This record gives sequence, structure tokens and C-alpha cells, in this order.
Amino acid sequence: MLIDHILSLSIWVPIFAGVLVLALGNDSRPVLTRWLALFGAVAGLLVTLPLYTHFNFVEGGFQFQEVSYWIPAFQIYYHLGVDGISVPLILLTSFTTVICIVASWQVISKNIAQYMACFLIMSGLMIGVFSALDSILYYVFWEAMLIPMFLVIGIWGGPNRVYATIKFFLYTLLGSLLMLVAFIYLFHTTGSFNIAKYHDVVLPLNVQILIFMAFFMAFAVKIPMWPVHTWLPDAHVEAPTAGSVVLAAVMLKLGGYSFLRFAMPIAPDAAHYLSELMIALSLVAILYIALVALVQKDMKKLIAYSSISHMGFVTLGFFLFSQLGLEGAMVQMISHGFISAAMFLCVGVLYDRMHSRQIADYGGVANTMPMFAAFAVLFAMANSGLPGTSGFVGEFMVILASVKYNFWVAFIAATTLIFGASYTLWMVKRVFYGSVANTKVAALKDLTRREFTLLTVLALLTIGIGVYPQVITEMTQATSIKFLNHMAISKLPTAGM
Repeated sequence: MLIDHILSLSIWVPIFAGVLVLALGNDSRPVLTRWLALFGAVAGLLVTLPLYTHFNFVEGGFQFQEVSYWIPAFQIYYHLGVDGISVPLILLTSFTTVICIVASWQVISKNIAQYMACFLIMSGLMIGVFSALDSILYYVFWEAMLIPMFLVIGIWGGPNRVYATIKFFLYTLLGSLLMLVAFIYLFHTTGSFNIAKYHDVVLPLNVQILIFMAFFMAFAVKIPMWPVHTWLPDAHVEAPTAGSVVLAAVMLKLGGYSFLRFAMPIAPDAAHYLSELMIALSLVAILYIALVALVQKDMKKLIAYSSISHMGFVTLGFFLFSQLGLEGAMVQMISHGFISAAMFLCVGVLYDRMHSRQIADYGGVANTMPMFAAFAVLFAMANSGLPGTSGFVGEFMVILASVKYNFWVAFIAATTLIFGASYTLWMVKRVFYGSVANTKVAALKDLTRREFTLLTVLALLTIGIGVYPQVITEMTQATSIKFLNHMAISKLPTAGM
């Protein structure tokens, strides 16, 4: 039955669609190329939907498992499976791919097939990361997905795209090498690359700390956490709009997901031992990076720093070791996917018309683009945590969990609501309100039908999750409880004596 291979279909349908677009599409047939890419992205979204409708969220645990021999001589298998943490992230990935293809519809006019194919192939590879239960399979997907993103920024990016691309690649590659070392050590300890076996291995605290730090270097770069965040603003500024969308909406979540899949369950004692350090780093990201966002003059850079600050709530929620904090972090990851995608699309709408992202070049946009201004202000409010939007729910859950952990941690985390509102509303004031700044702003045309459709869908999701967040917490609840129960049991050699 197809449902037995739903994860393989979720991975390979967009990849094959990307190859098909490369084979049949080219710049002389732009319409065919774009429709082929959209068909592939929609097909990729449709094949992932049964993961939601057929997943047993009450039971949790790994489901839809597929196991086949890959390199049996080295105990490496094509082993796939998902739990309540991976399913919402896979759905977010396939949905974001459709958004990226539609957002690039008329923006990209050169090498259209290659551009569209990069997003389709990247989608399949990222779903592979969320599905892999064999560490080498995971590592292959993890590294392979860097290639299409490297190409998207390096070929279709801004003037400093080569610098941004190399920085992005070096940061992520160097972190990943330490993760590979940890996998090799765990293979020699367990005799397997099976991730589930890693979760049961007993290790001394010093070894757990080394393994945790090896994983930390890979995942902290990807989220990214302070102080290894510096690649993200450069990558966002130079990436085309769809590149920024997929980078913020999905790629940052790979680091958060991997903390829950590897670093914390494999080394639970080290995670508890280092939790205060992780909480401190999260608070620095939340507070300090929000202050950095306040002084940005480039809209994309401001949103990029805002993303780092918001992702600090994710790692803070993880290391509170409470169900409320963990589920709040999951809601924050999904919510940030929609809101950051919407905000980068809004910047893209302005850039396509004015070819500038500088805040100083704008003023009074609401007078010439009232419909666009309404959407942009909504997403800005959601980004600053307005109640009734998805941006409020995740952060509020993490702050509530923080109060139970330590009042001052909650107090510091809550200040970001003030700073977030400050930098977001200041940007909104300077760009959208006041008198029309110049003739270029006066000549701006409001949203096209395509842009209106994209922003409407994202607005409905932002408000929908804000009003009914259970749609996410119901997916993650059982898996979160299993995860916390696992984390509560020490894996030190003396624990069972």
C-alpha cells in the first residue's frame, strides 16, 4: 500500500519533480517550467498530508517506519520513521516549498528551471532529515541539502552572495564534522547507526558532555544560537526572497529538531548538567539580538536578527525540561515558519518594486499600497507577539514554563516582547506611515492577485494557530511526554546499580 511508503514518497516525489523540471524546463519555455515546478511542489504537499490524517497522535512514538538494506556491511540502513515532533515540521516543509515556487513565479527570469529545481530537491532532502532514523542516512540528507541552498544564494543572490555563501557553507560544514565524529563514536559503542539504539546507550558523564558538545556545534550553528549566529544575517540579506523564506521557515528548524532527536536524548545527563549554560545562551540570543535588531537599517537584516531572537525561545523551551516549555517551543518553531516567511515575502514585494531594502528609502507606503500595508502590519504584530496570533502562543507558553523554573529567567525572556514590539513597530512606522517619502513610493502599485493569495494564506494560518493552537499541541503532546520521561532517567553507568 502507498501509505506504507508515505515517507519515501514525501522525500522522493519533490526530488524527482526537481529532476523533471531540470530535464524538461528551460528559459525558452518559462510558463511550462513554472507550472511543472508548481505541480511538483503541490504533489509534494499532497503526499505528506496522510502523515497528519493517519498518524496516531495519542500513541506517539515512531510510526510509518520503513527499513531496507543500504550498506549492510557497515550496518547502514535506509531507515525512516516519524513521531509527533517530525510530522508538523514535514508538513511545514512541503507547504513552504509551494509558497517558494509561487513567490518566485515572475521574479526569476534567468535559469528558471535550475532555480525551481533547487527548491524542490531541497524540500525532499529536508524531509529526509526529519524522517531518517539511521544516523548516516540523516547525515547524508543533512549535508546534501546544503548544496541547493548554496546554489540558490550563490547564483541568484545579491552583490555579496559569494562571501555570504562561503560563510554559510563553512559554518554549517565545520559544525557537521563534529557531529559525524559523534556518530562514529556511537557506532563503535553500539555496533549500529540506528538512532533508537543511541537513545538506550549508557555513557559516563564526561563522555556524554563531549558527545553533547559535538552535537551542539552542529545544531547551535543551524538554529542559530549566539555566538555562532553571524552567518545568518549575511545569508538572508544576499539570498533571493524565496531563499530567505525557506531558510527562516524550515532550515533553522533543523537545528531545533536535531537537539530533540540527538543531543538531548542520547546525552540526557549532560543536557541536564549543561542546561543552565544553554538557558543563559538562549537568553543572550533573546535579549541581546533583539537589541541588535533595533539598530538595523536594512529590513531583511532586521527580520534576520529578529529570527535569531525568536529562536532563542525555542532552545529556552527545550532546556526547561517541562511539557509546557517543550510544547511551547514546538508551537514557536511552526509559528515562526509562517510569520518569518510572510515577513520576508513582504520585504520581497517592496524590493521587487523599489529594488531597495533600506528603511530610509521608504515612508508612507500605506498611502499607495493600503492592502499590502494591512497584511504587513498584521505580520509585524504577530512577530511582536500580539495575542490572537500564532506569534503570541509559543512565546507565552515558554514564558509560563520559565516562571515555574525561575522568575528572573521568565522576566528576562518576557522583555523581548517589549524589544520585539519596539523594533517591529519602529520599522512599520518608518516604512508605512507618514507622508509619501518620494516619487518612487508614490508610484508603487498594490498587491497583485498572486501576492494577495500568498499573503492571505499565511495570514489565515497565523491567526488560525493563534486562535486554535491545539492543532499543533495535539500532534506533539504524546511525543513530548515520552521525550520528557526518557530525559528523566539517568544513563550514567552507576544509575542502575
